This record gives sequence, C-alpha cells and structure tokens, in this order.
Amino acid sequence: MKAIARFGKEFGSYKMVEVPYPTCGPEDIILEIKAAAICGADMKHWRVDNGSDEFNSIRGHEFAGEIVQVGEKVTDWKVGQRVVSDNSAHVCGVCPACEQGDFLCCEQKVNLGLDNNTWGGGFAKYCKIPGEILRIHKHAIWEIPENVKYEEAAVLDPICNAYKAVAQQSHLLPGQDCVVFGTGPLGLFSVQIAKLMGAVNIVMVGLDEDVPVRFPVAKELGATHCVNGSKEDVVKRCTEICGRDNLGLVVECSGANIALKQAIEMLRPNGEIVRVGMGFKPLEFSINDISSWNKSIIGHMAYDSTSWRNAIRLLASGAIKVQPMITHRLGLSEYEKGFDAMAAKEAIKVIFTYDFDDIED
Repeated sequence: MKAIARFGKEFGSYKMVEVPYPTCGPEDIILEIKAAAICGADMKHWRVDNGSDEFNSIRGHEFAGEIVQVGEKVTDWKVGQRVVSDNSAHVCGVCPACEQGDFLCCEQKVNLGLDNNTWGGGFAKYCKIPGEILRIHKHAIWEIPENVKYEEAAVLDPICNAYKAVAQQSHLLPGQDCVVFGTGPLGLFSVQIAKLMGAVNIVMVGLDEDVPVRFPVAKELGATHCVNGSKEDVVKRCTEICGRDNLGLVVECSGANIALKQAIEMLRPNGEIVRVGMGFKPLEFSINDISSWNKSIIGHMAYDSTSWRNAIRLLASGAIKVQPMITHRLGLSEYEKGFDAMAAKEAIKVIFTYDFDDIED
C-alpha cells in the first residue's frame, strides 16, 4: 500500500512510499482508514529536508476507520465497527500518569502516526492497533456514533485537546471572558468549548494571514471578537473588550512567545493561562507577574478518557461543529496540495482519503 512516511529522527523528510500491509497478531486490530487529517504537529516537518533515508514512521495521528480484521484473542471489538483512535500505541502502564489513566503523559508513550513505530498511522490504507495497548488502555479506540461522519471523528484529537484544556484544566466560570490565541483547530475548538462553558466575550487573536479564512470561521463558531495582532495592540484591545475584572482565562494555542507575554499582561489577578501551543525559543521577558498577581500558567498535553467520552457526546449532539473547519477534502495522492494549503493558511482542516488502487497478492 501507499503511505506518507517520515524519515530520520530530526525534523523533516516526508516521502510517499510503498509499505507492506500490516499483519494482525492474536490481540491486534486492523483498521481500514476512512478519513485522516493533517495536524499542526505534522506541519513542523513539512518542506524541511533532513536528508535521511532511515524510516521513522507512517504519519497521520488524526484518523478514523472501520475494523476489517481482529486477532483470535480479541473479544471487545468486531469486524465492521466504526472506530476512532486516540493514537496511543505503547505506554508503560505503571508510571503515575498511567495509574491515573493519563496515558498520553506517560514518558514512554509511543503514538500511532506521530512517533517512531512500526504499527502505522492514518496516512495509509490500513493501520494496526496493537493488542499491547488495548490490554493496558481499553479506550485507545472508541466506537463512532452512527450520526457522526468519519471525517468528523477523525478530528476528535484536537476536540479532546480543547475539551481538556478549557473544561478540565481551567476554572472558567459562566459569565467570565476568555481570550484564545491561535486560529488553528485547537484554537477554534477552544472557542467552541468556551462558548459551551458560558463565557460571555470570547476573543480570538490571530494575524493578518488569518483574516480571510480563519476569522470568519471563528465568528461562526462562537468568537464574539477577532483581534488582528499584526495591526492592533492586542493587550489594549482585549482589555477594552473584556475589562480588567472579567478575563479569567487565556488559552494560548499559538506557541509564540509574544502571545504568552501578552496573555500574562492582559490577565486579571488570580486568572489562568492554559498553554496548549508549543514554542521552542527561550523566553526573553519576565514572568514575575504570575507571582505578583497570583496568575497561573497551566501546561497542557493531550487528553484522557473523560475528554474523549464527553467530546464524542458533544460532537454527536451537534454542540461541537466540525464541518465549518473542513476546508479541503483530498485524496492521499494529493497530499502535497493539502500540506501546502495548510502552510499558506488557506486551509483549516484537510481531510485525506485513500485513493490508490493497490494490487493485492
């Protein structure tokens, strides 16, 4: 089968390659991928050539599909079920994170479609869910409700991230305001969760390139205001909208240092910043205000089974909207077009479906 694979341990080097179909062990499950989405984590490697020919992994960790084969010892799942993966493939099972069911914070975790592994990912025809993970983590996959499309289920990863960040990690109260930095799927789903949580003003902060496509979608999904950081004084404008006393939560999804600085400056005393986005540059400003005014910076990573259970219910009920965010639907053969659209911010979510005619032995 065809697959988009990453090569080497450094950033970069995606290639379309031929790989064998996965084989199903006694405890394994094989999925036929019905929809897979590009994530921001995938974009870090796009158009970056590390020069390596060492196979790393099949990419694509946001995917949903149909079970087409189960091992002889599998009793919880059957052929024909529509499922979505939380992309975990290996955890230690004994660390404090695993003991709490917080498997994506296991320091030994290996993710399908993301980390170095041999099980696979969503940018292919089939993917193996290893029996090892299903023994430890029963909810490494979830059944998709009948009224939820594959393409909607495929983006439950960012929905669950946003749910955990806003609903589980913050203390946002109905009647407070929320500012969201970053106009990608994590930011747009955070807007929706903040709306469900009862935030009054929900301010989306982006840049010039977000104005044509992403700002209108943010407004459609619940943002009451959009602030263009390329042209506006972000702290001043957000303070004008929210006032000094109402901004209890900033969700920082961009990973930019300037966004964290602005978030600290605009936040009221005793407020919270949930830092969802990742940046790799050292800070060049003081964070003493978090001590002076009892402000909290909360680190965020992934989700747990509570996030998945509740996010799936919200998606099935129609309370979470995905369709306005799917801007491109492409065959896997057109993967370069999809990645380029993401890089140009012409796309919000790109959904791939497998469109090759394989010759099976």
